[in-house]
Amino acid sequence: MGVLKKVAWTTTYIAIFLNIYIYTYPSLDSQKCYWSHEYRDYDSLSSIEKTIIQLPYFGDLYKQYFVPDNAKKIDNYPRDIRMMAVGDPQLNGNWPNTPLFKKIDNFGNDYYLRHVYQVMKKRLDPNFVSMMGDLVSSQWIGDSEFYNRTRRIIQRSFPRPESQCSFELKYVNDHIDTDWEKYMGEFYDNLNSGKFKERELFEFKDVYDWYNGTFIDPNTKSNTEPLFLNITGNHDIGYGDTTFQHMARWEKLFGLANFWIEYDNDTDHPWRIVMLNSLALDGPMLQPEFQKYTWDFLEALNKTDYHGSTILLTHIPMYKREGLCKDGPNFEYYTASGCHGCVPERVGLLKSQNHLSKDTSRKVLDVVFGKGKSGIILTGHDHYGCDNYINFINEDDGWVADKNITSDKWIREITVRSIMGDFDGTMGIMTGHFNTEEKNWEFDYTQCVFIIQHVWWATQVTTLISILLHSFAFFF
Repeated sequence: MGVLKKVAWTTTYIAIFLNIYIYTYPSLDSQKCYWSHEYRDYDSLSSIEKTIIQLPYFGDLYKQYFVPDNAKKIDNYPRDIRMMAVGDPQLNGNWPNTPLFKKIDNFGNDYYLRHVYQVMKKRLDPNFVSMMGDLVSSQWIGDSEFYNRTRRIIQRSFPRPESQCSFELKYVNDHIDTDWEKYMGEFYDNLNSGKFKERELFEFKDVYDWYNGTFIDPNTKSNTEPLFLNITGNHDIGYGDTTFQHMARWEKLFGLANFWIEYDNDTDHPWRIVMLNSLALDGPMLQPEFQKYTWDFLEALNKTDYHGSTILLTHIPMYKREGLCKDGPNFEYYTASGCHGCVPERVGLLKSQNHLSKDTSRKVLDVVFGKGKSGIILTGHDHYGCDNYINFINEDDGWVADKNITSDKWIREITVRSIMGDFDGTMGIMTGHFNTEEKNWEFDYTQCVFIIQHVWWATQVTTLISILLHSFAFFF
């Protein structure tokens, strides 16, 4: 029995250590795991407190729990833009022939993602959460499985208050069939009438809450729950094989594929978020109507004559030469031999791409950033993540990506590293700060790295074993 108690306490010490680590890991690398600007009242601290906060790790913990961040106070204008970026979670599903171990792994993965999200959300209190696409692992799943993974996303992996996603939950729980034929009919009406070239279909103003102000603090006028921005990924809707069924259910549960939100237009610091479905830009596509729709959207955006700063959110990165990122330029198209039983109509369609084409990238950049001021691009797709500057050279050479700033006009492009366990549960942190002297928005980006999923699993297992061993030692 003495041996059992020793093993129980040894396991307990390991479990305690692991739990402390997984819940406080951001404090080990606090500069990369926080916004670029802090708003804490350090002047009111005692000399002892000031000494404590200078300590590595412990100082950051003390700040988080005992020195409040005043960034959302109403008199703190212009407020910083605070956005957490979630790269390609790619939730897998379970099928009748899925091995039990894989089912357990999928279940644990949901809670691994949940852990990363909740630790960072509590620490950062963001205004926005940008889901960088590929929320699910395959677009070729039926509605039932798509609904099941949607439920897991909004309740388990990236949970939010039930009242904030009541429509989505009712939709998936009641398994309401998405009327894609009605969606298609309305789509064609808008396409043929030219409405997709009108800004009114895509333009929003000062949105911090999609739910009629339910999550807006009446005192600070800031959002108490972050605004979720869901970007279309190739595993969500497909590349050239996107169908009306794919688009109808995506937009019903995750929002429009293309839109923009303008903020603070009546001030000296206007800025906007542009959401772009980059899967429907290059083609060729099974439904070329989606390609025309997306270019019509860009035409509508171009008509805004916007001169503020822009945050572009899209899934496929801009074109860049080989060697700047893990993924180099690459396009693949369906062939008859490699189509694996698909309909002949899919042969020749776009099967995959690492970047947008060079010509498409230039057109997008000209529309989104050609007239405005500073900005930043956040993309997904390349799970390893990447960081580049896209410099405007001249009218002949256009925009050219590089690791350095080589021109007076440039945009930083961040490919957000995946949050999946194989990529260490990384969370992207983007801060927009208005420089009141330069009268310009400045954008900063860091990535807060957790750890490979096996350590999270080890924490859960050792905690459970510790409880069981102490129970045995108590009763026997």
